[in-house]
Amino acid sequence: MAALPQLRLSMPADARNARAFVAAHHERGGDELFGIGELCEELGISLRAIRFYEDKGLLAPRRVNGTRVYTRRDRARLLLILRAKAIGSSLAEIKQYLDLYGDHGEGRVQQLQFVADKTDAAIAELEQRKAQIEATLAELRVINATVKQHLKARARAGKDG
Repeated sequence: MAALPQLRLSMPADARNARAFVAAHHERGGDELFGIGELCEELGISLRAIRFYEDKGLLAPRRVNGTRVYTRRDRARLLLILRAKAIGSSLAEIKQYLDLYGDHGEGRVQQLQFVADKTDAAIAELEQRKAQIEATLAELRVINATVKQHLKARARAGKDG
């Protein structure tokens, strides 16, 4: 823990100011602002990942003296991004989904329809893959059983002969 004060001293002044801003906000009872480090720690992701999502236009945090400060909405968007990535959505699909929301949630119905359409397509694709896997497994089981029968027959023929 002794390394933390030393680390804070080496931070740029604007990062210290942003941290102080977020800390003061929390002290006043507000919990809707987060620093980038808090989000990284809470969600188990790297600074680089968050900055990547910003570069792709998926997040747009406030800046305090040039340092990122995230709102509850930013945090919620980040959680949606991570969940969408986990189920295989592309960044373009994620951006399209997030953009549907609008400034005040006016696009929520469109978001729901987008998710319904995407999940219908994903389920159909996975069901098709599952059927192909089951057919391949059935074929492999037949081959395996046939080979084992041949091995047993040869083993018996070798003992008899």
